[in-house]
Amino acid sequence: MSSAITGGRSVVDNLVGRMRAGVITTGQLVQLSVESVRWGVSDIVARRFSWTEFFLQCWFMTRVSLLPTILVSIPFGVITSVQIGGAASQIGAPSFIGAVNGIGVLRQGAPLVTSLMIAGAVGSAICSDLGARTVREEIDALKVMGISPVQRLVAPRILAALLVSMLLTIVVAMTAMATAFTMVVGTGQISAGTYIDSFVGLSQPTDLLLAELKAFIFGFVATVVAAHKGLSARGGPKGVADAVNQAVVLSVILLAVINVGLTQAYVMLVPQGVA
Repeated sequence: MSSAITGGRSVVDNLVGRMRAGVITTGQLVQLSVESVRWGVSDIVARRFSWTEFFLQCWFMTRVSLLPTILVSIPFGVITSVQIGGAASQIGAPSFIGAVNGIGVLRQGAPLVTSLMIAGAVGSAICSDLGARTVREEIDALKVMGISPVQRLVAPRILAALLVSMLLTIVVAMTAMATAFTMVVGTGQISAGTYIDSFVGLSQPTDLLLAELKAFIFGFVATVVAAHKGLSARGGPKGVADAVNQAVVLSVILLAVINVGLTQAYVMLVPQGVA
């Protein structure tokens, strides 16, 4: 009996500890976000922003994520065209393939593919870089010299991730829609004019704005999480590896939750219908 009670208490204590750690992590992420925005805006206004670091990070993020993003976008476009084309043909509405393909890619596919690439490729690289600097005590050295690690390292990376994620979303949307167009029109399901007319007739400019807003938020969240986990790494190489794993998993979960919220808000606030 006593062992059962002890086991139950240990489970409760474990849950309470995890909840407390989650609350602390949430607070630290919010604090890092606010501090990064404050440093970024103040440095840009005061003309002391590290533009060299910004452009280096933009090039690095583009180099590590552009090709994988394109390679993921092509099969994504193939899958959506095959599935949507088959469903539309079964219900006798093949003329709507273009609209469903295009709107689905813009609203959901492009931002999600971009966010996964940012979280997986870019976020892991940022976390490992900052984590290695942390365990080598380079971050502590910056603090001793009176230099803020957030100002010097985090803010340029966040701004670079915002720009790269928004541009990558356009690349993903164009690649996926071009692939779907080629598959549908090339197989003779509908004509090119019908495909384009259906997409133009039902899509709205706000669909692209939604995709860019999602990319902006996703890039910010993924970079903040990666930077936080990197700056919190402890215990040598194993600690850095654990931090990278935690950053990727937490980023994907947060991005999925945020995506649902943004999509529901868009559907409720923006009138849907034929443009």
